[in-house]
Amino acid sequence: MTFQPVIPSGGVVGWRFLQRTYDAQLESFASSAVNERETKYFLENIGNVQTAEDLVSDRRLLQVALGAFGLEDDINNRYFIQKILSDGTSADDALSNRLADRRYREFSEAFGLGPGEIRRTGLVTFMEDIAQDNVVSRFEVAVGETDETMRISLYTQHTLTDLAAQDSSADTKWFDLMGQPPLRSMMETALGLPSSFAQLDIDRQLEVFKDRLLGVTGSDDLAQFTDEAAVATLTDQYLARSQIAQLQSTISPAQTALILLGG
Repeated sequence: MTFQPVIPSGGVVGWRFLQRTYDAQLESFASSAVNERETKYFLENIGNVQTAEDLVSDRRLLQVALGAFGLEDDINNRYFIQKILSDGTSADDALSNRLADRRYREFSEAFGLGPGEIRRTGLVTFMEDIAQDNVVSRFEVAVGETDETMRISLYTQHTLTDLAAQDSSADTKWFDLMGQPPLRSMMETALGLPSSFAQLDIDRQLEVFKDRLLGVTGSDDLAQFTDEAAVATLTDQYLARSQIAQLQSTISPAQTALILLGG
């Protein structure tokens, strides 16, 4: 990838710079020759897709389709992706409905290639949105190649707000969050949970997550993150804790204390 995002430093300072320059950097990324060709090919050919097999058999189309949902790592799992698409989402036993990661359900719904579903591949506006989402996701990947915490922070800005606004129970939202690796990683770090935390029983994890968030924000309900200010505060905490962890991995505790006191 020829585009190199500009991130002058890590932590909250680097995040503030990325926020200020986000629109300009995203525009520059989107207008690169590679991304313009990718988007053009997708929009010119996706309308011909009639079945799940059609989509997975065209690697260039599939790359954009998966990228739009942050699932680009599944590009070589063709049978799995074809099953996700061909099952659709209507049946309770559809594969996407049995997976913890809700991105697969959103991916399947977006194309409507399952039984009894309305095929969306011919709907230009829907496909334009997917092409744009792919550009945004690929930009986040490019950012992550420089600083993974920045990528997770960018991802959080839109996915956590969307999750918080879902018409579902408070616990269901938590389980959805736990099923999305980037959001889960962000929340674990922001709340100061150890890596061994994931080994606990899932219901116990839910209790701990809620208790920790209550202690930090005064509420254990993820619905609070429909407020962008709440997302911003949590993101800052995530970045600060990430930076401290990085410092602790490279220097002694005494040096870390001196740096923090000096700041």
